[in-house]
Amino acid sequence: MRFPHSQLRHRLPRIALALLALPAAGAIAACGGKKDKDTGPTGPTGPTTPTNLAVVGKGTYTDRFTAELAVRGNYAYTSTWGQRGAGAVGNVVNVWNVAAATPTLVRSIVVPGGAVTTTGDIQVSDDGKLLVVATERVNGSIVIYDLTDPANPTLRTTFTNAHTTNGVHTAEVQRVNGKLYAFLSIDPIFNPSFVPPRLTILDLSNPSAPVEVFSQEMGSPYVHDVFVRDGILFTALWDDGLTIWDIGGGGSGGTVAAPVKLGNVGTVNGEVHNVWWFHDPSNGGKRYAFVGEEGPGVIGSSSVGDVHVVDVSVLTAPHEVAFYHVAGAGTHNFSMDEANGILYAAFYNGGVRAIDVRGDLSSCTAAQKDATGRCDLGKMGRELAAGLAAPGTAYIWGVQYDGANYLYASDMLNGLWKLAKATR
Repeated sequence: MRFPHSQLRHRLPRIALALLALPAAGAIAACGGKKDKDTGPTGPTGPTTPTNLAVVGKGTYTDRFTAELAVRGNYAYTSTWGQRGAGAVGNVVNVWNVAAATPTLVRSIVVPGGAVTTTGDIQVSDDGKLLVVATERVNGSIVIYDLTDPANPTLRTTFTNAHTTNGVHTAEVQRVNGKLYAFLSIDPIFNPSFVPPRLTILDLSNPSAPVEVFSQEMGSPYVHDVFVRDGILFTALWDDGLTIWDIGGGGSGGTVAAPVKLGNVGTVNGEVHNVWWFHDPSNGGKRYAFVGEEGPGVIGSSSVGDVHVVDVSVLTAPHEVAFYHVAGAGTHNFSMDEANGILYAAFYNGGVRAIDVRGDLSSCTAAQKDATGRCDLGKMGRELAAGLAAPGTAYIWGVQYDGANYLYASDMLNGLWKLAKATR
């Protein structure tokens, strides 16, 4: 969930990891479970004509750059990024009422901490009780709000320590074996000397007094984001690829306090930014993880980066099998309608894309493969719909499907959009 680094700080040389994405992991013990079979509904296998994701309403906000979003019930929360004008830094969380067609701004909250210039990540806990906001730069923290009144978040606590102070870029809030944790991706520092990035995990059993239970350096040059599900942790390590860890569900004895590494894959082009592990209720499959690649860009006009499809049916031997590309645009963050097998991807100046990811994504015709042997989902007709994609319309940072009828998109330039969901 980081804006292209060329506009933030020095970019380290890209490490060529494409060859690591090939399935050379046959020598690795297959302790990650049986390979999923692609049974049940399948997607198209040839060209289709994408439909349009209809705009339901637009909540305009132009004081600051809008960043991430979190939606629950009738309310949405958006963070802010960087600096848009004199004094207009990203230290604000906006609260929206989204019950009607047009999102309405309810209030703007300035997060505590005088050095905060970016509140890139924001998430509501699974029980709807907490709003967790990550803050950058020094002194980095997470700020926890009580959502007893969802229209009026009240400050619960701010947590910072020696491991978070460089800046908390993302904060994934998830339960593992019934306990609530925050998984924090901590910024590196490049000047005057390199301070490595790290993953820090907090126990949120008492949200008023978080407790650090794990912290370890990882990533090159970033640990950017994580995805947690079923006691498995996926870490997006930029040019160190995607690493999978057992933290209580992988059968290798790992815990949140002592993760055990299961596997790693370097996707084509590197720059591993974000992850979504798809659980398909139509067939029980857990075969694919979708990985976002974030290249450089210019706010409002350009971006670069594909969606990479990684087969993780054997967690110790992940390998890339497919990709999705939008010419002239790059992906950022994901959301999913898992019941219908639809991946929603924010594509910055390319708007929002809805991709059919049900069925076998690793088998295609020779004409639908690239030079590395990966299947091209676009050539397979997997794009269902696109929205806000006309040049100059929007610059979409994040998306979230509400689980029912609507899709929400945070637009760095314009605020918050409400869209109709894609249909098959």
